[in-house]
Formats: sequence, structure tokens, C-alpha cells
Amino acid sequence: MITLHHCPQTRSMRTLWLLHELDVPFQVQSYPFDRTLRSPEFLNLSPAGRVPALDIDGEHMFETGAITQYLCERFSPDGLGRSPGSFDRMSWLVWLHFAETISQHAAALTQQHVAVYEDHMRSPVVMKLEAARVRKCYAAIEAGLSTPRENRDYLLTSGFSAADISVGQAVYMARHFATLDDFPATAAWYARITAREGFQAALPAGDGIYAQDFYEPWPVD
Repeated sequence: MITLHHCPQTRSMRTLWLLHELDVPFQVQSYPFDRTLRSPEFLNLSPAGRVPALDIDGEHMFETGAITQYLCERFSPDGLGRSPGSFDRMSWLVWLHFAETISQHAAALTQQHVAVYEDHMRSPVVMKLEAARVRKCYAAIEAGLSTPRENRDYLLTSGFSAADISVGQAVYMARHFATLDDFPATAAWYARITAREGFQAALPAGDGIYAQDFYEPWPVD
């Protein structure tokens, strides 16, 4: 049995979506997004006190990129994954790990708008800069989906993969702070992948960390 240690609307949603797409038996242990993740018990699973953590075959894993790569290589090497030497392997790895570039900016914005409770601790400058960096990430996705010869349905020429899951979940978080209005190919791709049953099954049941759909940057004085 695989056990996913999960907080709704965090990076662990990426692993939850992937597990639904893989259609393998698993169970979920959910946690509040609070100091519970600093308990000695949880730190035994994930030493930095972050989700996701994964129990599999008596071993513990953490870090979404590593978890995604391992699960794909084990259960779907040429379905959701791309095996070494296969077409699109290089692109698969690039996009898989590009998800963390987006996520680090979304995490900074989440800290500014959600995690920090005192207004004097928030920085309108950081809000504005990080939202701009998210839009630069959207521009990179837009360029990847739009080529001179084709408009791709997915990030890889060879079709849907865990790269779409990883980047798509990062965009799901980032859209709380920067819209896709100026990125039509990215918006169409995002609508396509989030219509999948796996994504829908990974959505929070009213217990996520975001109290609203969109957070405007504060004006800079």
C-alpha cells in the first residue's frame, strides 16, 4: 500500500493527482497546514517538515520531483513518464522540474497573502515582483505550447504526461495571484488538463489554504 501524506492546496496535490492518474491503490493521510508538520513524528517522514511525503515499500520519500519520477518509472515509464532514451525524455525532465520554478514563486506569494497574519510583515513590493515572475513562467509555458508549426495540446509532442500534472498543479496555485488572461495557449492547455478526472479528484473538499480565488497585489506606496 502506498500512503501519501498530504495537505490540501499544497505541492502534495501534485502527487495526489498523479496517483489518481496512475490508478494504483493508495491511501491518503491529511494534515492541517500548520505546526503539525513540525512534529517529531512528521519530521521522521519529511525532515524539512514539508509535504508531500510518501510511504512505499516500507521506505519514505519526500520532494515532489523525486516522487513523480520514481512513481512514473515504476508504474508508467512510457505512459505518464518517458523512459531513458525515449523520445521526449529530455523535455519531460525539463518540464517536470520547471514546476518547482513556478511553485517557489507561488509559495512566496502564499506566504505574503495567506501565511503571514500581521499586515506590517507583508511587502507590497515582494507581492508585485513575485506576481511578475509568475507571469514570466506563464510566458515560458506559452512559448512551449506555441511553435511555428503547431499549437500543442500538451507540453510534450508525444502527448499528456506527468509533466502536465506537475506544471499544471503549479499553475493551479499560481493562478491565485496571476491570471492567464494574456496567455491564450496556456489557458487552453490548463482548461484541458484540469478537466481530467484525476485533477478533479485531487481538488480540496473545502479545506484548502486559500480563502479566496484571487489575491490582488497591494499597491506600492
